[in-house]
Amino acid sequence: MIKKLFTNKAWAVSILFTISLALYGIDFSLSGNLKEISASFLGNLAFLPIYIIVVTLLFERVLREKERESVMRKLNMVIGVFFSEFGNRLLRELSPCFTGLEEMKSRLLVTASWKEKDFSEALDYLEKSHLKVNIDVATLPHLKQFLAGKRNFLLSLLENQNLLEHEAFTDLLWAAFHITEELEARKSFDSMPHSDIEHINGDIRRVYGYLIREWVLYMLHLKQDYPYLFSLAVRLNPLIDEPDAVVY
Repeated sequence: MIKKLFTNKAWAVSILFTISLALYGIDFSLSGNLKEISASFLGNLAFLPIYIIVVTLLFERVLREKERESVMRKLNMVIGVFFSEFGNRLLRELSPCFTGLEEMKSRLLVTASWKEKDFSEALDYLEKSHLKVNIDVATLPHLKQFLAGKRNFLLSLLENQNLLEHEAFTDLLWAAFHITEELEARKSFDSMPHSDIEHINGDIRRVYGYLIREWVLYMLHLKQDYPYLFSLAVRLNPLIDEPDAVVY
């Protein structure tokens, strides 16, 4: 195989070299000025390093962009699995903890008619809104059980080296893993002091802030690149009270 590749390259070099000599021969036969042809050859030869630099830089840039696109496609696949297996359920579990939920639902009621402008407005709303959370302590055991059951799933995602390319999503995973550890570290949620409740509220606010933003960005990605997946995601919007996959 290596010998064949070497032979092919040798043939290519020979053909190109022959073409070059032929063109210079034609040039000489027309002009008959060897001195002028030599000067032209040296001028082109002097400019050759610049050609190489420009072509190399452009080629390297194209390769980097292709590699980045490939990594982002893989990342979006991972993010899709995250929301399918964990993220959408976590949004449903945590959303009732927040005040002003109805306004947030109305702002994030993604529909099939949404344009890029609508997604930008939703992200701007999340950036400017100050989410206030007041967790019902009675729901913490259930939340703890759900998160504990997803610990291995979160760990497997954190081991994915490609996620290093997506800092915001990595922050989301760390925030989700942290609240999981916080809840697992408490054997009981009875008679929790106010300070501890506020601490848990802060952890929930952090993970929800990352989560809801990444969800909007993921929906935008589906809208642009995978309309058939976007259609299902709209019907299963975790902010809808009773999501239904059936198409009516």
